[in-house]
Amino acid sequence: MGLPAWLFVGAAGLVTGTEAPRLFRTLGRHRRLFWGWLHFAGRLMPGGTLPRRHSELVILRVAHLRDCRYEFDHHVRLGRRAGVTAADARRVREGPDATEWTERERVLLTATDQLVRDSDLDDETWAALRRQLDEPTAVEFCLLVGHYTMLATVITTLRVPADRPRRGVRRIRRRRSG
Repeated sequence: MGLPAWLFVGAAGLVTGTEAPRLFRTLGRHRRLFWGWLHFAGRLMPGGTLPRRHSELVILRVAHLRDCRYEFDHHVRLGRRAGVTAADARRVREGPDATEWTERERVLLTATDQLVRDSDLDDETWAALRRQLDEPTAVEFCLLVGHYTMLATVITTLRVPADRPRRGVRRIRRRRSG
């Protein structure tokens, strides 16, 4: 993996409250590809133009549709910081027809479903998406869905196991609640 990646992966675990993320440890085995992928992924999330809450809802929907537990659980944790509640995460599993989504969230989830299912958007969904997003952000949205679909495939194929919570975090939580 190399020292720079090892240090980055350790720091990422501190941010997420888990051990060093196993996905990063796995992808880090291909050093050159890891850094290129990380740069690209970071431009989509958290560095994208979509509001972070919306990005997290889209990622959670992709993870659910692809049955990728690792990705879903990881983004439930990350999504909390972006205002994604436990109720939102449950509703993501129901899909765009669940109650309480805003119009924009409903459109994003509908488009996510179509892209994952069909690898395309029908004209009606594209028009609805464009009413919600400017052209560059609509392109970014398509890349976000495609990227997390690809990532779910890699995670599932390589059988990346779930990240364990950091031991110190667990102990601190127990003390506070006790």
